[in-house]
Amino acid sequence: MISILVLNGPNLNMLGKREPHIYGSQTLADITAKLENVAQELGVKIEHKQSNFEGELVETIQQAMGVHDGLVINPAAFTHYSYAIRDAIASTGIPTIEVHISNVHAREEFRQISVIAPIAVGQITGLGADGYEWALRTLVRRLSTAKAQS
Repeated sequence: MISILVLNGPNLNMLGKREPHIYGSQTLADITAKLENVAQELGVKIEHKQSNFEGELVETIQQAMGVHDGLVINPAAFTHYSYAIRDAIASTGIPTIEVHISNVHAREEFRQISVIAPIAVGQITGLGADGYEWALRTLVRRLSTAKAQS
């Protein structure tokens, strides 16, 4: 069975309260519940984790090697400068899709730079919480195709 790690970075525990005009009214628990339903539909296993601490995210990514087949990550503010998270993803070789709730390319200039994107399979931005679902579906499709071809 395909296993996907869904990892959320700093301040995403504040969804639903934090700037709803930018991030919407859904909470992280709402997003997690929806992804659980999608995972069940797709017949895959998912694990969720959120942390405000860079080192904890790095350790979680490292520990995912050999356990999870793919990674959906919203690195939040770490997107723009965490070479530690970037290097953890690169070192594990786990196929990764980066997700952002808001359209980071239409926001402040500093938000338009991602150190994660160059090593990710893809990046989904600006689709709100739906971006997580599309990331999960896309990653599962790619992993299923790769397994069928090997």
